[in-house]
Amino acid sequence: MKLRFTPRAVRNLTAIGDYLTERNPAAAARVRADIYDGLRDLLLFPQLGRPQRSEGVRKLVTRRYAYLVYYIVDQDEVIALSIRHPARRREHQDT
Repeated sequence: MKLRFTPRAVRNLTAIGDYLTERNPAAAARVRADIYDGLRDLLLFPQLGRPQRSEGVRKLVTRRYAYLVYYIVDQDEVIALSIRHPARRREHQDT
C-alpha cells in the first residue's frame, strides 16, 4: 500500500503543526507522531477506519489525541482527504 495526501490534507497537517508549534513545540511533535502512527496503521489495515455516509470515505480516529483522518482506499493507495481536530466541525457523518 502507498499513502497519498490530497492538497487539503497537506494544508490541514501543516496548519495543525504550525498552530501547536507556536504554543508548545514538544506537544506539536507528539501530535504529529500520533497522526503519522495512525496513517502507518492504515497502510497495514486500510479498512481500519469507520465507514462514513459519503461513498468510499472512511474515518480513522488517532489513538492518543483523537484527530480525525478522513480517507479513501483506491486499489493500492490510501488517500488522506483531510485531517481535523476533534473539536472542529465534522466533514462527514458516520453510517
